[in-house]
Amino acid sequence: MSTTEAMCSADELRSLFLFEKLSDEQLAWLCEHGRVEIVEAGPLYREGEPAEKFYVLLSGGVSLSRRIGDDDIEVSRTSSPGVYGGAFQAYLRDRVAPVYLNSMRATENSRFFVLDGDRFAELMDTWFPMAVHLLEGLFFGIKNTQEAIGQRERLLALGSLTAGLTHELNNPAAAAVRATASLRERLIKLRHKLPAIAAGRQDDAVLQLLVKLLDETTGLGAKRTAPGPLEAADLEDAVTDWLDSHDVTSGWQLAPAFVQAGIETSQLDDLAAAAAQAEDVGAAGGATLDHGLRFLADSIDTELLLTEITDSVARISALVGAARQYSQLDRAPYQVADVHELLDSTLAMLGGKIGDGIAVVRDYGSDLPRIPCFPGELNQVWTNLIDNAVSAMGGSGTLTVRTALDGDQLLIDIGDSGPGVPADIQQRIFEPFFTTKPVGQGTGLGLDICWRIVVGRHHGDLRVQSVPGDTHFQVRLPLSEPA
Repeated sequence: MSTTEAMCSADELRSLFLFEKLSDEQLAWLCEHGRVEIVEAGPLYREGEPAEKFYVLLSGGVSLSRRIGDDDIEVSRTSSPGVYGGAFQAYLRDRVAPVYLNSMRATENSRFFVLDGDRFAELMDTWFPMAVHLLEGLFFGIKNTQEAIGQRERLLALGSLTAGLTHELNNPAAAAVRATASLRERLIKLRHKLPAIAAGRQDDAVLQLLVKLLDETTGLGAKRTAPGPLEAADLEDAVTDWLDSHDVTSGWQLAPAFVQAGIETSQLDDLAAAAAQAEDVGAAGGATLDHGLRFLADSIDTELLLTEITDSVARISALVGAARQYSQLDRAPYQVADVHELLDSTLAMLGGKIGDGIAVVRDYGSDLPRIPCFPGELNQVWTNLIDNAVSAMGGSGTLTVRTALDGDQLLIDIGDSGPGVPADIQQRIFEPFFTTKPVGQGTGLGLDICWRIVVGRHHGDLRVQSVPGDTHFQVRLPLSEPA
């Protein structure tokens, strides 16, 4: 980059907000120990290099960028005279590594007042000794605070996820325990019926009909749709009446099992006819139908309990799979991933926090491509956005998760029916430490983390659209890996 020097004017320096309060002697010192440089468009310094110069823009334009991963992300662009950059923390030289904290480039041919880092440190120490101590305290205080709050934010998110996962795992685990205890009781009852069957006190035709009914209603190939509460109540009344009419004691206890299995009174008529025929030939005395019905009810209960245990264990397995998908512990940090899998795993992890009062609507676009991304980091984004939406709705409302193609980007829209984000703060919600939550409930770093992951790490876009009752956080991610 070509650089030429020019005359330093104390009057020009005085016109800048940075130097307007300085005395003539101080301005003369600046011109004596500093210089004016005229530079062509191009880089002035790069982040991480030794901080050797302090730059103040006199005319032209500059852009500032930060290094995030392998990319330089522009954070500011201006042509306002007086903006500065470079070695402005040289006064901390004995406590902080003297390197540039960002990268600066001239966006056009520009003029700068330039002061070497050592001279800038001398200026600060000599002219503003008290200010140096105040700035040191402020710098290290903010740094320590941000680290502590960032750690707290991660711990809060982990605690929220852990509580939700524990709640979700407890429900199927408790159901499996209850079903196992009931299954043990049913097996004991069935075991006590074996002597009667072995002694030939149950007719073969009746046994064959019982097995056929079990195969049709609870076997592997059985297809049944559980009736609704009102329909089930009517069916149980009809089956109970049938049992009472056939002198079956405590028929109301057997009726729910028959209804759940889908056994109708017409099938019970066939069983009654077979039992009556057996009684005519003296095969089983007068207890054939009663014994057969109770054996059938216990067998149905056993099959239904096995189904409940299977469903509970499958639910636990699915939750463990969702936790693994969410954490990405066994996968590469950067990979091509299915956004729908990431969203589903996050929703599963947050199921306990979402609760029954919030309806979750998934509106996923069809045939969406897998995208290159950092899946574990995107899961942090979904966690923060969904958690904010759930908190905003206060336990009741509708959470909508929508995906679609939007040009050469993938759109992920997370909406809620909460009170909305006031228009006057919508431009500030992504700022670090800005929060609308009460003290102790929010750190103001959640959306800042989302912004840095989406915009900085993935070269995407994050914005909010909000009116009372309808808020949408929209994430747009590129479909292909940036060059």
